[in-house]
This record gives sequence, C-alpha cells and structure tokens, in this order.
Amino acid sequence: MSEREILTVTEAALEKILDLRASEDDAEDLALRIEVTGVQGVDFSYDLAFEVLSEATTDDVPTHAGGGLTILIPGRDLTKLEGATLDLPSNGNQAGLVLRNPNRPDLGPNATLELSGTLEEQVQEVLVKRINPSIAAHGGYAELVRLEGSTVLIKLGGGCQGCGMANATVTAGIEKTLTELLEGIDSVLDITDHTSGENPYFAAT
Repeated sequence: MSEREILTVTEAALEKILDLRASEDDAEDLALRIEVTGVQGVDFSYDLAFEVLSEATTDDVPTHAGGGLTILIPGRDLTKLEGATLDLPSNGNQAGLVLRNPNRPDLGPNATLELSGTLEEQVQEVLVKRINPSIAAHGGYAELVRLEGSTVLIKLGGGCQGCGMANATVTAGIEKTLTELLEGIDSVLDITDHTSGENPYFAAT
C-alpha cells in the first residue's frame, strides 16, 4: 500500500498516541485506524483504535504520521477527513484527542443518501441526513433503538420528547419518509417515555 497524506497530526497528539501505543503488545506492529462512524449534530462522529498494520484491507489508505506511526483511513472516508487535524484538546483538563475537521456532513432535504450496508444502517442514515435536520428546527431529534422485522423502533428526544405533536411527528413525517425510501420498512413505533418531557404526550397515571 502506498502512503498519502490525508490529515495532519500535531506533535503533541503524536506524542500522546505513541505513549498509548507503547503500552500495547506488539506496539511496533500497530497502526492507528481513524474512521467516520456517523453524524453527531452538525459534525461527523469518529472511532479511533489501534490495529495490526498487516491486517489492513485493500480499501484502507495508509498515511505516515511520524515516529513510526501509520494511520489507516477507510477509502470511503477520505473526502470526509481530508484536511483534518488530530490534536490534543484546547482545554488542558480534557482528556483524549480531538479531530478538528473542516468538512461537515451533507445534511438537509437535499443531502445525498448512499443507502448502503445493512437495513439498520440505512435507517440510521435516513434519520441522520433527512429526518433529524427537519425536526431540529423544533429542538428535537429521533434516535434509532432497533429494528423488529419491518418495524423501526425509535425514541424522540429534545423538543419532541414531551411534545403533544410527538405521535403526529412520528406517523406523518418519520414513518412516511422511511417507508418511501427503504424497501423492507413498513412501520415506525415510537417507544419514547413522553412522561419525562415537558407537556408530556402521555399523561402519568
């Protein structure tokens, strides 16, 4: 695999990563995998983990970060991570690493949907790219709990949790969108505890 530079690792972050790697077995054989796992708010969410370099797939793109460290990035995530910087948090009291990424997810009604992977992953993509941007205007969001056959079980949060229009939001908006876009989805079931929000839809008994 030939190496190319996708993102930058600051000296402080590199030192931290190398220290962490040194505590692992076969440290010299380990690369750092960085991949995009989804969307959180208006930003991507990420997963960082050490992985044996020899186990990298043909889809992985390696980049040299210095200090003998190779970073592996899945080919599908290259454009999402290009130009990003891996650094330590600005707040010295905050642990871990931070990825400063100039790229943002393609959200909203015109967002591109890839609709690949498992049916559950496709449902998650539609929730993130189409549904949540729409209900975010009301301060709410929908979260996938699980699939049961052709039924999607969701929880509503934020402004939707105790909202009197919560059930209408599910049936008229979320269910309509999911059933139209995804073959194999027939219905949506809201399992939110609406008694926990303000103006709960279901009154406590």
